[in-house]
Amino acid sequence: VQLQASGGGLVQAGGSLRLSCTASGSVFDIRDMGWYRQAPGKQRDPVASITSDFATSYADSVKGRFTISRDNAKNTVYLQMNSLKPEDTAIYYCDARVRPSPVDDYDFYWGQGTLVTVSS
Repeated sequence: VQLQASGGGLVQAGGSLRLSCTASGSVFDIRDMGWYRQAPGKQRDPVASITSDFATSYADSVKGRFTISRDNAKNTVYLQMNSLKPEDTAIYYCDARVRPSPVDDYDFYWGQGTLVTVSS
């Protein structure tokens, strides 16, 4: 199972970006999918998550600005980020709880990270 994240970049404060993360390889089923971020010198923190039946949760710092969604047919999770602030600057990682085959248990997988830089 591989998770490929994309969509990061440089944006001015107040701007928007949309991150994508697709699971590929041996993927039988995916439960929760989500996004974390890690700013320089800080720990990796959760940003948003979405269940297989589309229930969502958000960190307080991004509520009202970020929207997580998923396309189960494409094994893809998205993070729409609006009204970006310099403090949103971080490497964004996706994760997913994946069942590779009917005989496997679910396990957590991480994407490689995509850098988001917000200039003031």
